[in-house]
Amino acid sequence: MGKLGGFLQIERHGSRYRDATERVHDYREFVNPAPEAQLREQGGRCMECGVPFCHNGCPLGNLIPDWNDLVYRDHWQEAIAQLHATNNFPDFTGRLCPAPCEAACVLEIREGDAVTIKQIEHAIIDRAFAEGWVAPQPPLRETGQGVAVVGSGPAGMAAAQQLRRAGHRVTLYERDESAGGLVRFGVPDFKIEKTVVQRRVEQMLAEGIELCCGVDVGRDISVEELRERFDAVVLATGSRVPRDLPVPGRELNGVHFAMDYLYQRNRWAAREFGPAPTVAQPAPGAQITAADKNVIVIGGGDTGADCVGNALREGARSIVQLELLPEPPQHRPDERTPWPLWPLKYRLSYAMEEARQAGLGEQDYSVTTTHFSGDGSGGVAALHIAQAAPEPPFGPVEGTERELPAQLVLLAMGFLHPEQGLLDQLGVQKDPRGNVKAVSPYTTSEPGVFAAGDARRGQSLIVWAINEGRQCARMVDRFLAVKRGEGQGSLPEDQGCAGHADADNGPEGPPQHVGPGIGAGL
Repeated sequence: MGKLGGFLQIERHGSRYRDATERVHDYREFVNPAPEAQLREQGGRCMECGVPFCHNGCPLGNLIPDWNDLVYRDHWQEAIAQLHATNNFPDFTGRLCPAPCEAACVLEIREGDAVTIKQIEHAIIDRAFAEGWVAPQPPLRETGQGVAVVGSGPAGMAAAQQLRRAGHRVTLYERDESAGGLVRFGVPDFKIEKTVVQRRVEQMLAEGIELCCGVDVGRDISVEELRERFDAVVLATGSRVPRDLPVPGRELNGVHFAMDYLYQRNRWAAREFGPAPTVAQPAPGAQITAADKNVIVIGGGDTGADCVGNALREGARSIVQLELLPEPPQHRPDERTPWPLWPLKYRLSYAMEEARQAGLGEQDYSVTTTHFSGDGSGGVAALHIAQAAPEPPFGPVEGTERELPAQLVLLAMGFLHPEQGLLDQLGVQKDPRGNVKAVSPYTTSEPGVFAAGDARRGQSLIVWAINEGRQCARMVDRFLAVKRGEGQGSLPEDQGCAGHADADNGPEGPPQHVGPGIGAGL
């Protein structure tokens, strides 16, 4: 497996970012592709582990040692076959996943020395598209049964593709103008260019999936019509209700949820750079802009980092990112998150690296917001903060109050649960957090209605979304097979992908939220 003793002879060389002072002037992806010789060397570092813990770290159960070895031996076409065996969209995960597999790599016992799994995955799929190895896979037979998938994020796309390949008629409903969910509308182009998403949409269309964009299920099409037209329904609507900040002054103009800002920026990028939407973009609402403003981003995760990156490219005057929790340690705290768990340690985001290089960014921890003050004309002028107590509920410490100027405040504090309207119309049971309750894996309380992704498990990682879409498709296929009198279904019966059956019953497993990524050169 790999080069004999390669992990002792070859140093880790991770992904390299484009220069921060250069990339802030465009919207192209900021990760530089690695040379093929370097990738082969890095694949050769993979050990023949008796127990490959990277499998456990990856919710998809990716066959990581296998395709690492294939890249080392220059068998790229076999490598993409192994990669696609467990992951419908490695071009998404190779760009957006925080790589819990690397945190679980045996070499990561020596911190910072893991195999560059994410980098190799990214290279395999890009090589596969360049060589023409990625082609539509229409089904070999038709079952005559139909499935409606509601929501076209990674979970919905994965479920739709798996079900179509099993021979079912699949219609994918999306209320926005293009498919992709938050990969399309939340994540900026400089992390994943939308042509990457669009080529997967086109693959699915070529496989025979019907895509209905601009259709809000429950409003434009009733749930009664949906249940009548289809044999099964998959809910993959995501977790889209944002966590609010109920403090005095919240109603002032200029205080917005992060996703409202990111949607506007991504729609602007689609108009500027393409690809064109499937249906017309909705009429723009009130413009949210960071240009020449003091910007405050409340929330230290991926969404907050993406707000920082966009605000910087818009020409913000200054950017401050605030986090309620204390600053994590610089290295893995073994007493809290020992290997192979995801380490709760400090990671400099790509966006804060850019902002600091430009002399415009600051990141503060253990900060709580007490109130906003206005400019006299209805707009926000300042954010009033205090040091947060180190323990929940992280209240303000008396005597530490201060004020930050702000004409734009973006709330990036995570999401609570799916929007409730459609769930209520369908009558599905919900768990105490407001997510769709699965009475058995992926199966809701309503016969023929299934749920996958963040709508079921709560806000989580893209790899969990794709895994859930794949596993939900298995359950739907078995349900439809029984309905037509063919037993257990056309997909192989198993206990969950790569031994993840227990994790499929709840939010256990790799963390639901991780930091915004490793710093350049690590």
